Amino acid sequence: MSKPNTPQASPPRALRWALAGSVIVMIAAGGLFWYASKMAAAKRQHNHDEVVVNIHPGNCEPNALTVPAGRASFRIVNRSERAVEWEILDGVLVVEERENIAPGLSQVINANLQPGDYAITCGLLSNPRGTLHVTPTAASDAAAKAKPSMVAFIGPLSEFRVYLASQGSALIKTTTALNQAIASGDLSQAQALYLPARAAYQRLAPAAQRLAELDNRINARADYFEKREQDPPFVGFHRIEYALFQQRQLDDLAAVAQRLVSDVTTLKQQLLAQSLPPEQLVNIVVRNLNTLADVRAASGEEERYSHSDLNGFAANLQTAHKVVDLLRPMLSKSAADLLPKIDQTLVDFDDELNSYMVKDGYASYDALSGAQRKQIADKAQALADALDGIDPALGLSGL
Repeated sequence: MSKPNTPQASPPRALRWALAGSVIVMIAAGGLFWYASKMAAAKRQHNHDEVVVNIHPGNCEPNALTVPAGRASFRIVNRSERAVEWEILDGVLVVEERENIAPGLSQVINANLQPGDYAITCGLLSNPRGTLHVTPTAASDAAAKAKPSMVAFIGPLSEFRVYLASQGSALIKTTTALNQAIASGDLSQAQALYLPARAAYQRLAPAAQRLAELDNRINARADYFEKREQDPPFVGFHRIEYALFQQRQLDDLAAVAQRLVSDVTTLKQQLLAQSLPPEQLVNIVVRNLNTLADVRAASGEEERYSHSDLNGFAANLQTAHKVVDLLRPMLSKSAADLLPKIDQTLVDFDDELNSYMVKDGYASYDALSGAQRKQIADKAQALADALDGIDPALGLSGL
Protein backbone atom coordinates (compact mmCIF):
# COMPACT_ATOMS: atom_id res chain seq x y z
CA MET A 1 0.00 0.00 0.00
CA SER A 2 1.52 3.25 -1.09
CA LYS A 3 1.90 6.11 1.33
CA PRO A 4 -0.12 9.20 0.58
CA ASN A 5 1.89 12.17 -0.71
CA THR A 6 2.72 14.44 2.20
CA PRO A 7 2.72 18.13 1.16
CA GLN A 8 6.09 19.88 1.82
CA ALA A 9 5.84 22.12 4.88
CA SER A 10 6.00 25.84 3.99
CA PRO A 11 8.06 28.20 6.12
CA PRO A 12 6.14 29.84 8.90
CA ARG A 13 4.68 33.25 7.97
CA ALA A 14 6.89 35.07 10.50
CA LEU A 15 9.98 33.54 8.91
CA ARG A 16 8.87 34.63 5.44
CA TRP A 17 8.31 38.17 6.67
CA ALA A 18 11.72 38.16 8.38
CA LEU A 19 13.43 37.06 5.17
CA ALA A 20 11.61 39.72 3.17
CA GLY A 21 12.49 42.34 5.78
CA SER A 22 16.16 41.40 5.61
CA VAL A 23 16.15 41.87 1.85
CA ILE A 24 14.49 45.27 2.20
CA VAL A 25 17.01 46.34 4.85
CA MET A 26 19.89 45.26 2.63
CA ILE A 27 18.47 47.20 -0.30
CA ALA A 28 17.87 50.26 1.88
CA ALA A 29 21.34 50.06 3.36
CA GLY A 30 22.82 49.86 -0.10
CA GLY A 31 20.77 52.87 -1.15
CA LEU A 32 21.83 54.87 1.89
CA PHE A 33 25.46 53.96 1.29
CA TRP A 34 25.16 55.08 -2.34
CA TYR A 35 23.47 58.33 -1.28
CA ALA A 36 26.06 59.03 1.42
CA SER A 37 28.86 58.34 -1.04
CA LYS A 38 27.31 60.72 -3.57
CA MET A 39 26.86 63.41 -0.92
CA ALA A 40 30.42 63.01 0.33
CA ALA A 41 31.72 63.20 -3.23
CA ALA A 42 29.62 66.30 -3.88
CA LYS A 43 30.90 67.90 -0.70
CA ARG A 44 34.49 67.11 -1.66
CA GLN A 45 33.88 68.59 -5.09
CA HIS A 46 32.21 71.67 -3.61
CA ASN A 47 35.05 72.25 -1.18
CA HIS A 48 37.95 71.21 -3.39
CA ASP A 49 39.19 74.79 -3.44
CA GLU A 50 39.24 75.17 0.35
CA VAL A 51 42.36 76.83 1.65
CA VAL A 52 43.49 75.00 4.78
CA VAL A 53 45.12 77.11 7.50
CA ASN A 54 46.54 75.41 10.60
CA ILE A 55 46.69 77.51 13.76
CA HIS A 56 49.55 76.48 16.03
CA PRO A 57 50.21 77.96 19.50
CA GLY A 58 52.36 80.79 18.14
CA ASN A 59 51.72 81.02 14.40
CA CYS A 60 49.62 80.05 11.39
CA GLU A 61 50.68 77.64 8.65
CA PRO A 62 50.74 78.93 5.98
CA ASN A 63 51.06 82.54 7.04
CA ALA A 64 51.03 83.99 3.50
CA LEU A 65 48.06 83.17 1.25
CA THR A 66 47.10 84.00 -2.35
CA VAL A 67 43.59 83.42 -3.72
CA PRO A 68 41.63 84.70 -6.74
CA ALA A 69 38.95 87.35 -6.22
CA GLY A 70 35.43 86.22 -5.53
CA ARG A 71 34.13 83.61 -3.13
CA ALA A 72 36.87 81.87 -1.18
CA SER A 73 36.61 79.17 1.50
CA PHE A 74 39.14 78.83 4.29
CA ARG A 75 39.19 75.81 6.59
CA ILE A 76 40.75 76.95 9.86
CA VAL A 77 42.18 74.03 11.85
CA ASN A 78 42.97 74.72 15.50
CA ARG A 79 46.09 72.73 16.39
CA SER A 80 46.66 74.63 19.64
CA GLU A 81 45.27 73.96 23.09
CA ARG A 82 43.25 77.18 23.25
CA ALA A 83 40.04 78.37 21.63
CA VAL A 84 41.12 80.80 18.91
CA GLU A 85 39.79 83.24 16.35
CA TRP A 86 40.84 83.97 12.77
CA GLU A 87 40.18 87.24 10.95
CA ILE A 88 40.71 88.78 7.53
CA LEU A 89 41.54 92.48 7.88
CA ASP A 90 41.43 95.27 5.33
CA GLY A 91 43.54 97.86 7.13
CA VAL A 92 41.76 98.39 10.44
CA LEU A 93 38.51 96.87 9.16
CA VAL A 94 37.41 93.27 9.65
CA VAL A 95 36.32 91.70 6.36
CA GLU A 96 35.42 88.28 7.78
CA GLU A 97 36.09 86.40 11.01
CA ARG A 98 35.38 83.27 12.97
CA GLU A 99 35.54 83.20 16.76
CA ASN A 100 35.93 80.50 19.37
CA ILE A 101 37.32 77.70 17.20
CA ALA A 102 37.75 74.88 19.73
CA PRO A 103 41.06 73.02 20.16
CA GLY A 104 41.41 70.09 17.76
CA LEU A 105 38.47 71.21 15.63
CA SER A 106 38.10 73.18 12.40
CA GLN A 107 35.63 75.66 10.98
CA VAL A 108 35.07 76.98 7.48
CA ILE A 109 35.03 80.69 6.73
CA ASN A 110 33.48 81.80 3.45
CA ALA A 111 34.39 85.27 2.21
CA ASN A 112 33.57 87.23 -0.92
CA LEU A 113 36.88 88.99 -1.56
CA GLN A 114 37.74 91.87 -3.83
CA PRO A 115 41.23 92.20 -5.32
CA GLY A 116 43.84 93.64 -2.96
CA ASP A 117 46.10 92.88 -0.03
CA TYR A 118 44.75 91.94 3.38
CA ALA A 119 46.14 90.97 6.78
CA ILE A 120 45.12 87.86 8.69
CA THR A 121 45.15 87.42 12.45
CA CYS A 122 46.19 84.08 13.87
CA GLY A 123 44.81 82.80 17.15
CA LEU A 124 46.02 84.83 20.12
CA LEU A 125 46.15 88.59 19.69
CA SER A 126 49.88 88.50 20.47
CA ASN A 127 50.66 86.15 17.56
CA PRO A 128 52.21 87.62 14.38
CA ARG A 129 49.83 88.50 11.58
CA GLY A 130 49.90 86.91 8.15
CA THR A 131 49.11 88.19 4.67
CA LEU A 132 46.40 87.45 2.14
CA HIS A 133 46.84 88.54 -1.48
CA VAL A 134 43.69 88.48 -3.64
CA THR A 135 44.29 88.57 -7.39
CA PRO A 136 41.78 90.07 -9.87
CA THR A 137 39.75 87.87 -12.20
CA ALA A 138 37.58 88.53 -15.24
CA ALA A 139 34.52 88.07 -13.02
CA SER A 140 35.72 90.59 -10.42
CA ASP A 141 36.49 93.13 -13.15
CA ALA A 142 33.01 92.65 -14.63
CA ALA A 143 31.37 92.97 -11.20
CA ALA A 144 33.19 96.23 -10.57
CA LYS A 145 31.82 97.65 -13.81
CA ALA A 146 28.29 96.41 -13.10
CA LYS A 147 27.80 98.08 -9.70
CA PRO A 148 24.28 99.49 -9.23
CA SER A 149 23.77 103.20 -8.77
CA MET A 150 24.68 104.27 -5.24
CA VAL A 151 22.26 107.20 -5.26
CA ALA A 152 19.42 105.11 -3.85
CA PHE A 153 21.54 104.09 -0.86
CA ILE A 154 22.49 107.62 0.20
CA GLY A 155 19.40 108.00 2.40
CA PRO A 156 19.71 104.69 4.32
CA LEU A 157 23.47 105.10 4.79
CA SER A 158 23.05 108.67 6.04
CA GLU A 159 20.36 107.60 8.49
CA PHE A 160 22.53 104.74 9.72
CA ARG A 161 25.30 107.25 10.32
CA VAL A 162 22.88 109.25 12.48
CA TYR A 163 22.04 106.04 14.35
CA LEU A 164 25.73 105.35 14.97
CA ALA A 165 26.20 108.88 16.25
CA SER A 166 23.29 108.66 18.69
CA GLN A 167 24.26 105.20 19.94
CA GLY A 168 27.89 106.31 20.22
CA SER A 169 26.79 109.19 22.44
CA ALA A 170 24.71 106.80 24.55
CA LEU A 171 27.71 104.50 24.90
CA ILE A 172 29.96 107.34 26.07
CA LYS A 173 27.33 108.51 28.57
CA THR A 174 26.68 105.07 30.08
CA THR A 175 30.37 104.14 30.18
CA THR A 176 31.19 107.45 31.89
CA ALA A 177 28.57 106.68 34.55
CA LEU A 178 30.09 103.23 35.02
CA ASN A 179 33.54 104.79 35.37
CA GLN A 180 32.26 107.20 38.01
CA ALA A 181 30.73 104.38 40.07
CA ILE A 182 34.01 102.47 39.94
CA ALA A 183 35.99 105.57 40.91
CA SER A 184 33.71 106.13 43.90
CA GLY A 185 34.20 102.54 45.07
CA ASP A 186 30.49 101.60 44.78
CA LEU A 187 30.47 97.94 43.69
CA SER A 188 26.69 97.43 43.61
CA GLN A 189 26.17 100.63 41.61
CA ALA A 190 28.93 99.65 39.19
CA GLN A 191 27.32 96.22 38.71
CA ALA A 192 23.98 97.87 37.93
CA LEU A 193 25.55 100.33 35.48
CA TYR A 194 27.50 97.66 33.63
CA LEU A 195 24.31 96.38 31.94
CA PRO A 196 23.16 99.63 30.23
CA ALA A 197 26.74 100.40 29.19
CA ARG A 198 27.13 96.92 27.74
CA ALA A 199 23.79 97.14 25.91
CA ALA A 200 24.84 100.47 24.39
CA TYR A 201 27.98 98.83 23.07
CA GLN A 202 26.07 95.83 21.68
CA ARG A 203 23.83 98.14 19.65
CA LEU A 204 27.02 99.38 18.00
CA ALA A 205 28.72 95.98 17.89
CA PRO A 206 27.90 95.07 14.26
CA ALA A 207 29.67 98.24 13.07
CA ALA A 208 32.28 98.35 15.86
CA GLN A 209 33.51 94.84 15.08
CA ARG A 210 34.82 96.12 11.75
CA LEU A 211 37.46 98.13 13.67
CA ALA A 212 39.73 95.27 14.68
CA GLU A 213 42.30 96.81 17.02
CA LEU A 214 39.93 99.19 18.77
CA ASP A 215 37.26 96.53 19.17
CA ASN A 216 39.85 94.16 20.66
CA ARG A 217 40.66 96.74 23.34
CA ILE A 218 36.98 97.30 24.09
CA ASN A 219 35.51 93.84 23.70
CA ALA A 220 38.13 91.04 23.61
CA ARG A 221 37.56 88.08 25.91
CA ALA A 222 40.28 86.66 28.13
CA ASP A 223 40.63 83.58 25.88
CA TYR A 224 42.62 85.52 23.31
CA PHE A 225 45.40 86.57 25.70
CA GLU A 226 48.29 84.33 26.69
CA LYS A 227 47.77 84.77 30.45
CA ARG A 228 43.99 85.09 30.16
CA GLU A 229 42.51 87.32 32.91
CA GLN A 230 45.96 88.04 34.34
CA ASP A 231 47.36 89.35 31.05
CA PRO A 232 47.93 93.16 31.23
CA PRO A 233 46.52 93.78 27.69
CA PHE A 234 43.22 92.22 28.83
CA VAL A 235 41.20 95.40 29.31
CA GLY A 236 37.81 96.74 28.24
CA PHE A 237 34.32 95.60 29.10
CA HIS A 238 35.18 92.00 29.93
CA ARG A 239 38.02 92.97 32.25
CA ILE A 240 35.56 95.16 34.13
CA GLU A 241 32.92 92.43 34.03
CA TYR A 242 35.45 89.98 35.51
CA ALA A 243 36.23 92.32 38.41
CA LEU A 244 32.60 93.25 39.11
CA PHE A 245 30.94 89.85 38.92
CA GLN A 246 33.68 87.24 39.42
CA GLN A 247 36.14 88.91 41.80
CA ARG A 248 33.49 91.26 43.21
CA GLN A 249 36.04 93.94 43.98
CA LEU A 250 37.23 97.20 42.43
CA ASP A 251 40.96 97.01 43.13
CA ASP A 252 43.12 98.20 40.22
CA LEU A 253 40.00 98.82 38.10
CA ALA A 254 39.98 102.63 37.95
CA ALA A 255 42.59 102.85 35.18
CA VAL A 256 40.80 100.18 33.13
CA ALA A 257 37.49 102.04 33.41
CA GLN A 258 39.08 105.36 32.46
CA ARG A 259 40.71 103.77 29.43
CA LEU A 260 37.38 102.27 28.39
CA VAL A 261 35.79 105.74 28.39
CA SER A 262 38.65 106.96 26.18
CA ASP A 263 38.30 103.97 23.85
CA VAL A 264 34.54 104.26 23.37
CA THR A 265 34.97 107.98 22.67
CA THR A 266 37.49 107.07 19.98
CA LEU A 267 35.13 104.37 18.73
CA LYS A 268 32.39 106.89 18.04
CA GLN A 269 34.84 109.13 16.20
CA GLN A 270 36.18 106.30 14.06
CA LEU A 271 32.75 104.91 13.24
CA LEU A 272 31.73 108.31 11.90
CA ALA A 273 35.04 108.76 10.07
CA GLN A 274 34.85 105.39 8.27
CA SER A 275 32.71 105.16 5.15
CA LEU A 276 30.33 102.20 5.06
CA PRO A 277 29.78 100.75 1.57
CA PRO A 278 26.15 99.84 0.84
CA GLU A 279 27.01 96.14 0.58
CA GLN A 280 28.30 96.26 4.19
CA LEU A 281 25.16 97.70 5.77
CA VAL A 282 23.33 94.37 5.93
CA ASN A 283 26.49 92.25 5.96
CA ILE A 284 27.71 93.58 9.31
CA VAL A 285 24.37 92.68 10.91
CA VAL A 286 24.33 89.21 9.31
CA ARG A 287 27.87 88.55 10.53
CA ASN A 288 26.92 89.61 14.06
CA LEU A 289 23.86 87.34 14.05
CA ASN A 290 25.85 84.41 12.65
CA THR A 291 28.32 84.74 15.52
CA LEU A 292 25.43 84.93 17.96
CA ALA A 293 23.94 81.74 16.52
CA ASP A 294 27.18 79.79 16.03
CA VAL A 295 29.07 80.70 19.20
CA ARG A 296 27.57 83.10 21.69
CA ALA A 297 24.11 81.58 22.21
CA ALA A 298 25.33 78.03 22.72
CA SER A 299 28.38 78.73 24.87
CA GLY A 300 27.35 81.65 27.07
CA GLU A 301 30.99 82.71 26.81
CA GLU A 302 30.32 86.31 25.84
CA GLU A 303 29.20 87.40 29.32
CA ARG A 304 30.64 84.51 31.29
CA TYR A 305 31.02 86.44 34.57
CA SER A 306 27.74 88.40 34.65
CA HIS A 307 25.61 85.96 32.60
CA SER A 308 23.89 88.97 31.02
CA ASP A 309 24.03 87.55 27.49
CA LEU A 310 20.32 88.09 26.79
CA ASN A 311 20.81 91.80 27.46
CA GLY A 312 23.35 91.89 24.62
CA PHE A 313 21.31 89.72 22.26
CA ALA A 314 18.36 92.11 22.58
CA ALA A 315 20.61 95.08 21.80
CA ASN A 316 21.97 93.31 18.70
CA LEU A 317 18.41 92.68 17.59
CA GLN A 318 17.53 96.37 17.94
CA THR A 319 20.20 97.21 15.37
CA ALA A 320 18.87 94.52 13.03
CA HIS A 321 15.43 96.14 13.29
CA LYS A 322 16.99 99.53 12.50
CA VAL A 323 18.75 98.33 9.34
CA VAL A 324 15.62 96.62 8.03
CA ASP A 325 13.56 99.76 8.65
CA LEU A 326 16.11 101.90 6.80
CA LEU A 327 15.98 99.61 3.76
CA ARG A 328 12.24 98.95 3.92
CA PRO A 329 11.26 101.53 1.24
CA MET A 330 13.79 100.04 -1.20
CA LEU A 331 12.76 96.48 -0.38
CA SER A 332 9.09 97.34 -0.82
CA LYS A 333 9.87 98.23 -4.44
CA SER A 334 12.53 95.66 -5.31
CA ALA A 335 11.79 92.68 -3.06
CA ALA A 336 8.27 92.94 -1.68
CA ASP A 337 8.06 89.13 -1.44
CA LEU A 338 11.12 89.05 0.83
CA LEU A 339 9.81 91.47 3.44
CA PRO A 340 7.18 89.18 5.05
CA LYS A 341 9.84 86.53 5.71
CA ILE A 342 12.22 89.10 7.21
CA ASP A 343 9.50 90.63 9.36
CA GLN A 344 8.40 87.22 10.61
CA THR A 345 11.92 86.22 11.63
CA LEU A 346 12.31 89.54 13.45
CA VAL A 347 9.06 88.91 15.33
CA ASP A 348 10.08 85.33 16.12
CA PHE A 349 13.41 86.43 17.60
CA ASP A 350 11.71 89.27 19.52
CA ASP A 351 9.18 86.85 20.99
CA GLU A 352 11.89 84.34 21.93
CA LEU A 353 13.93 86.92 23.84
CA ASN A 354 10.85 88.49 25.43
CA SER A 355 9.91 85.11 26.88
CA TYR A 356 12.96 85.37 29.15
CA MET A 357 12.17 88.82 30.49
CA VAL A 358 11.97 89.19 34.26
CA LYS A 359 11.24 92.12 36.53
CA ASP A 360 14.69 93.68 36.30
CA GLY A 361 15.45 92.91 32.65
CA TYR A 362 16.37 89.45 31.39
CA ALA A 363 16.94 86.13 33.10
CA SER A 364 20.48 85.12 33.95
CA TYR A 365 21.84 83.16 31.00
CA ASP A 366 23.27 80.37 33.15
CA ALA A 367 19.69 79.55 34.19
CA LEU A 368 18.72 78.61 30.62
CA SER A 369 18.79 75.00 29.50
CA GLY A 370 20.67 73.72 26.48
CA ALA A 371 17.38 73.38 24.60
CA GLN A 372 16.45 77.00 25.35
CA ARG A 373 19.86 78.22 24.19
CA LYS A 374 19.49 76.24 20.97
CA GLN A 375 16.09 77.83 20.40
CA ILE A 376 17.69 81.27 20.68
CA ALA A 377 20.46 80.24 18.30
CA ASP A 378 17.93 78.90 15.80
CA LYS A 379 15.95 82.15 15.84
CA ALA A 380 19.12 84.19 15.35
CA GLN A 381 20.21 81.97 12.46
CA ALA A 382 16.81 82.17 10.79
CA LEU A 383 16.99 85.96 10.93
CA ALA A 384 20.56 85.99 9.58
CA ASP A 385 19.50 83.73 6.69
CA ALA A 386 16.52 85.95 5.87
CA LEU A 387 18.61 89.13 5.95
CA ASP A 388 21.19 87.44 3.73
CA GLY A 389 18.69 87.68 0.88
CA ILE A 390 18.62 91.49 0.93
CA ASP A 391 21.84 92.23 -0.98
CA PRO A 392 20.98 89.99 -3.96
CA ALA A 393 17.50 91.52 -4.04
CA LEU A 394 19.00 95.02 -4.19
CA GLY A 395 21.68 94.13 -6.76
CA LEU A 396 24.53 94.24 -4.26
CA SER A 397 25.60 90.60 -4.30
CA GLY A 398 29.06 89.83 -5.56
CA LEU A 399 30.39 93.33 -4.86
